[in-house]
Amino acid sequence: MSELELLGPTISQMLVAARLDPTLVCTLIAMAIDEDLDGGVDVTTVATVPADQESILDFVARKPGVVAGVPVAAAVFMMVCADADVSIDFASNDGDEVEAGQLVLSVRSSTHSLLQAERPALNFLSHLSGIATLTHSWVEAIQGTGAAIRDTRKTTPGFRALEKYAVRCGGGINHRMSLSDAALVKDNHVLAAGGVAEAFALVRKNFPGIPVEVEVDSLDQLAAVVEAGADLVLLDNFSLQQTREAVTMVGGRARLEASGGLSIDVAHDVAATGVDYLAVGALTHSAPVLDIGADLRQAD
Repeated sequence: MSELELLGPTISQMLVAARLDPTLVCTLIAMAIDEDLDGGVDVTTVATVPADQESILDFVARKPGVVAGVPVAAAVFMMVCADADVSIDFASNDGDEVEAGQLVLSVRSSTHSLLQAERPALNFLSHLSGIATLTHSWVEAIQGTGAAIRDTRKTTPGFRALEKYAVRCGGGINHRMSLSDAALVKDNHVLAAGGVAEAFALVRKNFPGIPVEVEVDSLDQLAAVVEAGADLVLLDNFSLQQTREAVTMVGGRARLEASGGLSIDVAHDVAATGVDYLAVGALTHSAPVLDIGADLRQAD
């Protein structure tokens, strides 16, 4: 049976509904399992736990936060417990806010299989829930302003789809997933093209159907690219006053994204200037994990 078949229809459908590719998820899980076993066996579990023992593993939030990655964690158990009966109880759904002590997920199966799957499942679940929790904090910080929190490509190699999914679970929205689905003209492109307006024009000419965002670091550059027809402009390291002036200058002719030097302490003030987005790389590159415990108990 293939790894994808091991997931079963329920888990596969949950992943698809989350806009996650089940094949990619299976690949990442297989890598995590192989990394943990390194060609051998779980020597501690094999030595101490009877082979026929069955248990229940409860995943419980130890800190409040927002859950993300529940179907991914479940997929770990479906793959590891392939040779044993497995029953999964989804106590929480991705995007749910949980309190300390709240049950997230319970899995019943062979104790050997549960303990082998425990750490990979926790790694996925706690990491993605940490991103969702941090994103939710930013979203809450700018509530009522009309702006949105947006991620970047500062993601863990191989985990971009999962990490950007976690951002969505926390209430944020995704920027481009790859270099091919949207253009972002940055300072190095400007240098190579001979100017910010020139760089924008070249992208428009060569890829007319692609969304184009242009990074500017001054109000003069902003005026030039808006005049050239840019519909989305990234304001790089603008002060609050400069950001207010940029919003007034553009007057709704283009969407504006604030970026660089942002912290959650100033997020509301920046959002209140009238920009459309706040770009926050920290959502994916600096989110602390959500503390989730895995507690084993004997099955009845």
